[in-house]
Amino acid sequence: MVKVGIVGGTGYTGVELLRLLAAHPQAELCAITSRADAELPVSQMFPSLRGRVDLAFSHPDEAHLDQCDVVFFATPNGIAMQQVRALLDAGVKVIDLAADFRIKDVAEWEKWYGMSHACPDLVAEAVYGLPEVNRDKIKNARLIANPGCYPTAVQLGFIPLLEAGVIEQSSLIADSKSGVSGAGRKAEVHALFSEAGDNFKAYGVAGHRHLPEIKQGLANVTGESVGLTFVPHLTPLIRGIHATLYGRLTKDVDLQALFEQRYAGEPFVDVLPAGGMPETRSVRGSNICRIAVHRPQGGDTVVVLSVIDNLVKGAAGQAVQNMNIMFGLPEKTGIDLVPLLP
Repeated sequence: MVKVGIVGGTGYTGVELLRLLAAHPQAELCAITSRADAELPVSQMFPSLRGRVDLAFSHPDEAHLDQCDVVFFATPNGIAMQQVRALLDAGVKVIDLAADFRIKDVAEWEKWYGMSHACPDLVAEAVYGLPEVNRDKIKNARLIANPGCYPTAVQLGFIPLLEAGVIEQSSLIADSKSGVSGAGRKAEVHALFSEAGDNFKAYGVAGHRHLPEIKQGLANVTGESVGLTFVPHLTPLIRGIHATLYGRLTKDVDLQALFEQRYAGEPFVDVLPAGGMPETRSVRGSNICRIAVHRPQGGDTVVVLSVIDNLVKGAAGQAVQNMNIMFGLPEKTGIDLVPLLP
């Protein structure tokens, strides 16, 4: 059994981790920390976990996280980097679901996240946890930077095209939409039901924190920088991300075959048949990314549709997928979930 600790178990990604790990046959939940809610039974905050999680939240100073095999950080940005070194020194593996270790250029990270990095030397060591790209590196990693939700959907959509060298790298467009849970479990006006319901709007048009993460991942594929316009939108959904991606073709290619061959054997990427239109509800509650590729009117523009559940493949599910790889478990263990419908 893998002994698991979770730092910050009171947010949406935290409770999603609890949901997945509570049913994981090879995971033993040992500690779930919360400074504000220490000693409160987890099932009292999250009744959905009654009979599944019998632990109470513990204060971080009393959680004995150094006795775990792996610790997940489901915390705001800037928390994990303060605590990771001590855990690594104790032989504990770490999976950070925030952005502390995603961007290799520390100065770039500090610009976007508005704080100094506490352990820049560990940024170089951290493995970016996108299994479809870095599976072999993840196997031997002790520190995983779990990808963001938008970056997961966008990268998985663009990667086959960039690897094959069939689109212009300088003019990529990602038109992406997210459910409200992507904003986290905190009280903010824009996330109120009467603000977000029956509404649709763009945000972060001048620049979003996920932009440098996406560009870094795509540049790693091509070996050089890419030009990307990324515009996120808030939709009146609880869960789900839909990324509509555009690129200019430079070669004539069988796009359907390209995507099917690239993701053949990938347990959590489903390429739909030609003409498919993936829906966010088709992945709700699952660790699946569904993709369809189109060439409208046979022109020189390729359109890729990529959908994920932002809390699962976009966060907690992908984190558990990484844990499985790190500990030599079958990759689908605990996360081979049928999506919820309706």
